[in-house]
Amino acid sequence: MSSARKTETIPEWKREEVAELVEFIDSYQSVGIVGVAGIPSRQLQAMRRELHGSAAVRMSRNTLTNRALEEVDDGVEALTEYVSGQVALVGTNDNPFGLFKQLEASKTPAPINAGEVAPNDIVIPEGDTGVDPGPFVGELQTVGAAARIQDGSIKVTEDSTVLEEGEVVDDDLANVLVELGIEPKEVGLDLRAVYSEGVLFEPDELEIDVDEYRADVQSAAAAARNLSVNAAYPTAATAGTLLAKASGEAKSVGLFAEIESPDVVPDLIGKADAQLRALASQIDDEEALPEELQGVEAAPATEPAADDDAEEEQADEDTEDAEETDDADDADDDDDGGDGGDGLGAMFG
Repeated sequence: MSSARKTETIPEWKREEVAELVEFIDSYQSVGIVGVAGIPSRQLQAMRRELHGSAAVRMSRNTLTNRALEEVDDGVEALTEYVSGQVALVGTNDNPFGLFKQLEASKTPAPINAGEVAPNDIVIPEGDTGVDPGPFVGELQTVGAAARIQDGSIKVTEDSTVLEEGEVVDDDLANVLVELGIEPKEVGLDLRAVYSEGVLFEPDELEIDVDEYRADVQSAAAAARNLSVNAAYPTAATAGTLLAKASGEAKSVGLFAEIESPDVVPDLIGKADAQLRALASQIDDEEALPEELQGVEAAPATEPAADDDAEEEQADEDTEDAEETDDADDADDDDDGGDGGDGLGAMFG
């Protein structure tokens, strides 16, 4: 009942304004609150033009902004906690990280006025000020700069920190900074929070090093891939590697057990040929050898694992840890003796 009376007392223009704000909020995937204090009107308009096509800024009374956020509900009403002072709504279909990066990039240097708090240490750099000798050298020295007249000009002899972060700028320093053209603060849309797809982000969560974040994701993906291969857990990304690894292992076992499989026979023949040549090369009396073995040289012994195809090499690269386990398994196979060969013989026919 009281709610109905409250609605009836709202002027028509306010209801229309709230309706437009609700439509604005509903039309974007990501909606945030930005601080606009201290931004000159002309600069604000320039920022709006710069954001055109990627984001939009909508200003209104804070009470109406809060009413619209609460009316939309769906979690976006959490932004009401950030509506205070001079703020505006910002909407975009970009992700919140892209929005934050774009807003930070749009900030520009600006002069600081007396009475404002220094956002960081203010430093007057070493060098020629370009100001002719006169009272200005005393003004520089008054604010704490190491300055003197040299070669017909006023020069700052070393970098001089004239105010630390958090301290208040006085009239003397403000005038000196204006004379030197030093703009120690940044002006721009200051993102306070953004709501996107059910998640509320604050600036410290959006200020990430993209390159470092990409490297972390790539490292995690590589670790997950390695874990999948080592655990023999097939996924779309590792099924090919697992099959190649299994194929290589089956070949190794086939060679060791001398199984006459079509895939293994060429390697078995190569291995036997190398062994025959090695034996023949150790016999000094060539007349004791068959004619076809006379004068032969020993061929490098065929290492089954080394002569396997490129697929196994690829699997080896991805599964170094898995190979350690494989070596242990091979040792177990050695202990099995003829039983393992009989079983594999049945497997390969």
